Amino acid sequence: MLLHFILPDISGLPSFPECRGEDSVTQPTGDVITTEGEQVTLGCTFDTQDGGPYLFWYKQGANDHPKYMLMRPKYGTGVNAAEFKDRFQADLDTKTNSIPLTIQRLQLSDSAVYYCALRPTVTTGYSVPIQKHCRSQ
Repeated sequence: MLLHFILPDISGLPSFPECRGEDSVTQPTGDVITTEGEQVTLGCTFDTQDGGPYLFWYKQGANDHPKYMLMRPKYGTGVNAAEFKDRFQADLDTKTNSIPLTIQRLQLSDSAVYYCALRPTVTTGYSVPIQKHCRSQ
């Protein structure tokens, strides 16, 4: 069984950390096709002037909203959402400014669009991600 992962083109989307234009997140674009049971690593690099960034991964299935998967701070340990604890891993590498997401033992339900994000990102009480937008002054 083939699994289909979509890496979105987010180059036109703004990043909102502290509303500074020099902060950005970059993901390779295109589709990743692999087989059930295998492992896949999805790339994400970032550029920020923030000395203590927080990076996030979200999963968006077909006809669904993005779901919070995990968060990794520069300092301390990160947190995975309950449904993403076992097979999903991401390590924040401050030397390469990257946070690749590795999914092990792929399942058909892993087929989705995956997004990485740079702080500030907040969640409501229902864990629905909301992106904080800033006004131009």
